[in-house]
Amino acid sequence: MDGFPLTGTQIVLILGAIVLIALVVKGVRVVPQSEEWTVERFGRYVQTLRPGLNVINPIFSTVRHKVSMRERVIDVAKQPVIFKDNATAEVDAIVFAQVVDTARAAYQVEDINRAITNLALTNIRSVLGSYDMDEGLSSRDQMNAKILQVMDAATDPWGTKITRVEIKEIDPPRDLIDAMASQMKAEREKRAQILEAQGVRQAAVERAEGEKQAAILKAEGALEAARREAEGRERLAEAEARATEVVAKAIAKNGEGAVQYFVATKYVEALAAFANSPNQKTFFMPVEFSGVLSAIQGISELLDRGGEGPRTTPWKKP
Repeated sequence: MDGFPLTGTQIVLILGAIVLIALVVKGVRVVPQSEEWTVERFGRYVQTLRPGLNVINPIFSTVRHKVSMRERVIDVAKQPVIFKDNATAEVDAIVFAQVVDTARAAYQVEDINRAITNLALTNIRSVLGSYDMDEGLSSRDQMNAKILQVMDAATDPWGTKITRVEIKEIDPPRDLIDAMASQMKAEREKRAQILEAQGVRQAAVERAEGEKQAAILKAEGALEAARREAEGRERLAEAEARATEVVAKAIAKNGEGAVQYFVATKYVEALAAFANSPNQKTFFMPVEFSGVLSAIQGISELLDRGGEGPRTTPWKKP
């Protein structure tokens, strides 16, 4: 100091520079991303600092609360819940919340996380208490939506939005679990019996339908066979009628000779049938064999005349 003595003016300037630097450092604030800070002046809230570079009054203003704007996850402890049917279960949940108004979150509630946790505990008991146990186990989405709606309305004055509520686990007592398992087993067996009965019924219906179709086809086949048989008999009758007509015309044309011809033909056919019969111990002969010879002789004469005109011979009873 002996070599560089400072005057009073220099000392004042140096002290002023130090104070100025201190004020600048205190007045310039850099807020990180995903955070917002509240500023108070004489104990009263005056502004909110956003992420980035901010300047405040270094003498009269003070940063009071630093609030995270990220979505926060709040684990709600497991608690006993009584359902509408007086069944009890241990229920735990998880709540997702996000601050949307820094000033209200900082000044309207003392501890936002603890407040949300207590609010969740209360509303979980209230909402689940309006459901039966079976409904609660199968309607979690519906219960989550109701809890979310109630909590979001309750946290709005705190500048906080509830984004999601999830019931993680509903843990009934052991005896209730066993009873529910027995009930589910009985329901499954009942459904299996119903399905089996429906299968048997369907099989019986299919079998009856098949038998019905088979009977219809059989009846149609019998009807078709009867129709064809009738047609055959009709054709045979027509053929016999035509043959009779031809025979009648031949008799009218050739007289006794034609009659003897046809009688002899039928007689010979009958003898041939008897001869071919498997019963060869019996053989029938006509009483008057001469009548047969006479008939055969008539056939020969009829064939010998060939193209000659008809010879009218009065027919006599033999």
